[in-house]
Amino acid sequence: MKPGTIPSPNIWHHTATYELENRAADPDGRLWAAMQARTDWTGRTVLDLGCGTGFHLPAFAGTAAHVIGVEPHAGLAKLAARRLRTRRVANAEVREGTAQAIPLPDASVDVVHARWAYFFGRGCEPGLVELDRVVRRGGTALVIDNDGSRSTFGGWFRRGYPHLDPPEETERFWSVRGWTLDRVDMGWRFASRADLEAVVRIEFTREVADQVLDEHRGLEVDYAVNLWSKRF
Repeated sequence: MKPGTIPSPNIWHHTATYELENRAADPDGRLWAAMQARTDWTGRTVLDLGCGTGFHLPAFAGTAAHVIGVEPHAGLAKLAARRLRTRRVANAEVREGTAQAIPLPDASVDVVHARWAYFFGRGCEPGLVELDRVVRRGGTALVIDNDGSRSTFGGWFRRGYPHLDPPEETERFWSVRGWTLDRVDMGWRFASRADLEAVVRIEFTREVADQVLDEHRGLEVDYAVNLWSKRF
């Protein structure tokens, strides 16, 4: 494990189930549309920071000139590299590294994408310094995190993680540093109830998961996220 790595409570231990979660997220492309409204990565170099198993790498590689996935967990990085080989994605690669020590030269990327990875507000300052180093002038960083202030999932999130900073404090952290907020109603849509239940159980403790699954019916969950962006 790379020094400074912050363990993930879900994808590190439940890789296959997290794949189901990635497939269920943003079923109507609202988050992708919001990202594209903030920056165009066509013909540019994209860094997917904390790329996990590389789920989003092929999507970026469809139009980007070059895509680099950086992931601190060696096993996940190998899975990401295998995804690229299997899909014959020639313009993307994966490197092991952390947000606090990105294994790239200065001013080497145009767009950074970090989705539920390290950048959760207070405590991520070393990573922000690294973004300032690796992003070219005129480039853009995109950070996606849960919006705990609204939506069904936001209520579950507050219940499951009461120790985290209140949403208003996290928003203040980003806004005072010059980041712009887009609130996105992304949504979850699962193929089966079993898939939904499996994903909920890797995101929350057994007690909280039992509570929310008892309350919620159906295969869809209204799920709000924050898209933070900054132009460098």
